[in-house]
Parts: sequence; C-alpha cells; structure tokens
Amino acid sequence: MKQFLLIAFCAATVAASPVAVEAAQIKRACLASDRDAATRDRCNCIQRVANQALTRSDQKTVAQWFTDPHQAQELKMSRTARDDALWDRYQNFGQMAQAICS
Repeated sequence: MKQFLLIAFCAATVAASPVAVEAAQIKRACLASDRDAATRDRCNCIQRVANQALTRSDQKTVAQWFTDPHQAQELKMSRTARDDALWDRYQNFGQMAQAICS
C-alpha cells in the first residue's frame, strides 16, 4: 500500500490540462494526507496526471484510498472485470505520475 502512495507523491511539473474545480479530488486527498512529501506542487502535478489517466469516477475512488488504503487492496484482490480494469488504470496512473512528476 505504501508503494502506491510513494508513487503518487513523486512530482515536479507536467503540462497543464483543463481541470474542473470539482474534479480536483486527488489533489485534495493528497494535500489532506498530512505527509511531508504532499506539497502543493506535488499534489497539483499528481492531479494533472490523474486528469489524463483516470475518469472522474476513478478519481473519486482513488482519492478515498489516501485515507483508507485497505480499499485499494480489496479492489486489487477483487476478481471482477470492472475492478481489474480500474486497477489497471490506477497502475498506469502511478507509472505516469512517477515518470512525469519526478
């Protein structure tokens, strides 16, 4: 579980993309996580990557994992095609965040 949070906190800059105010769920969860690595710049970067890699619904789900990482583990262990697809998108998001935001 700590690995996905570590990946999510890697940040620097990324090309700006349009962000609806209500869609900044990942950024808010990141800032609320109260971790030293959760700077405003890093959380902004992570949000921009999330806007490229995840749907709004995905972002809502992933944002909940910041406060309850066990939910991520449960989804990962799920055997439904829908959960597998979300996990794949989430892993892609993590890889993108690491590549773009480090």
